Amino acid sequence: MTAQTQLSFDPYDYNFHEDPYPTYARLRAEAPVYHNADMDFWAFAKHEDVRTGFRDAARLSNSWGVSLDPAAYGPDAHKSMSFLALDDPKHMRIRKLVSKGFTPKRVAELADRIGELTQQHWSRCLEMGEFDYVTEFAGLLPMDVVSELLDVPVSDRAHLRTQSDLLIHRDEGVFDVPEAAVYAYLELHRYYSELLVARRKNPGTDLVSALLDAEILDDDTGEKTRLTEDEIIGFMILMIVAGNETTTKLLSNAVYWGWRFPDQLAIPMNDHESVPQWTEETLRYDNSTQIVLRRVIEDVEYGGYTIPAGQRVLLLLGSANRDADVFDEPDRYLIGRDSSQTLTSFGLGTHFCLGAHLARLEANVALSQIVQSINQVDIDIDNAVRVHSVNVRGFASLPMKVKVR
Repeated sequence: MTAQTQLSFDPYDYNFHEDPYPTYARLRAEAPVYHNADMDFWAFAKHEDVRTGFRDAARLSNSWGVSLDPAAYGPDAHKSMSFLALDDPKHMRIRKLVSKGFTPKRVAELADRIGELTQQHWSRCLEMGEFDYVTEFAGLLPMDVVSELLDVPVSDRAHLRTQSDLLIHRDEGVFDVPEAAVYAYLELHRYYSELLVARRKNPGTDLVSALLDAEILDDDTGEKTRLTEDEIIGFMILMIVAGNETTTKLLSNAVYWGWRFPDQLAIPMNDHESVPQWTEETLRYDNSTQIVLRRVIEDVEYGGYTIPAGQRVLLLLGSANRDADVFDEPDRYLIGRDSSQTLTSFGLGTHFCLGAHLARLEANVALSQIVQSINQVDIDIDNAVRVHSVNVRGFASLPMKVKVR
């Protein structure tokens, strides 16, 4: 316990957001199962414990949400996090219903449209030559893709993106959901409630219409069951965060680390077929989702400690992906390494990210167009701004110049 009292880990600390990896390294070495009594949480830093924690779904529960914020943590968390904040069988019921609309076929059919949207936004960036990569590209594309799925009008997308940004931002020194995030949630709920009413009156071929029609047989009753209005709205809000914010950060992190390590960026620059490897190494090296929370249902033992029922456990994905017990030279950014069997970035087990394929597809299509169009990128790092969030890591602003091929 001595190491734990000497080591301070505060997920809200802005300095931690700037670079969490030295803290993760100390946690893995000194306190792989860490307890912060003041902030009332435990944390798993080692790959093995994070992986086991994901699969220990019966004892480490999602039912009160995945965020440390007090206002977001509780039995009603599913209203804003959908099935991400539910355990089986409730989780699996909604997941099966959502999967009826959010099919691999529907995602695959988006590939050409993602290419068109990338071309639209990136061409404008190339014309400018100097621009904010997040504002002008990485923040636009994922929102457009989610909006295309939901058939949200182009005129509304900037407004929804603003609410999405506010939803995840955390103010320095405030250890809870800020007021602006609460209002953003209410605005998103209002918007999607009205969208749902419109789809009931005039159904189409979009995902919302598909979710309204989706039905499965209930395993217990044998009767058909459908998604409720609140369940659909909850899923749409989840898509704004999981489908928009995390992909925005992935696109930004990939370009940032490529700029930091030009020898690695040269690999996809010279061989466009290696872009998926660039995506995968970014997911490992600096993943958008860094931390998720679990609630302890019954006493569990990890790392020689008994964690009592009712406690909260943070699974540190960002730390697990840098564990030297699993990854060779984990602190080196090496495009081409194979981490397909060891990556924790999309979770594991029953809660494996439903949108993993879409996130990879967006990144691969977008990054491929980028490297085929430029031969140099220069980031104004002094004016870059990081996102400050307990769960998500990336940039709010990333000014850059590019040189067109």
